Amino acid sequence: MSDRWRGVVAALLNPDLRAVLAEVIAADELSDARRARALARLVESGLVREGEDGPEFDEASVRGILAADPPAKKSGPARFLDGSGRIDRYPVQDADRLELLRWVAARAFEPGEVLSERATNERLGRFADDVAGLRRALVDAELLERTRSGSAYALVESAD
Repeated sequence: MSDRWRGVVAALLNPDLRAVLAEVIAADELSDARRARALARLVESGLVREGEDGPEFDEASVRGILAADPPAKKSGPARFLDGSGRIDRYPVQDADRLELLRWVAARAFEPGEVLSERATNERLGRFADDVAGLRRALVDAELLERTRSGSAYALVESAD
């Protein structure tokens, strides 16, 4: 689900944006009954409250809406993946980079299997466009090993 609504709600906190929005969507004159129903709905939704001088925008309520459901912060390898689960950038920190590479290796390969370069590339293609770069990074991190002939790859068996 998109968090786009957060930007819309946050925009309502900017008085200049609210003023322009009101100008853009200003409707023809409403009847008293329609205006009263619309105002009641705005009060019910928390956008407007009854003030001393009449209805007013309820900024505190809108801030509460935003605070009530903060976006979940990604952690671990997910921080470096796009919405499709593909790598969108590589971590700068070595520990984060190794964690991401371990994550890929665990999902792309099974212990004991030996794959041709083509099959290896097909598996890695699920995670990145630059499969050769990802394959080299896995080999450099000693998570994937290349046979002496250089024609096949296998997951490095962990020593733990």
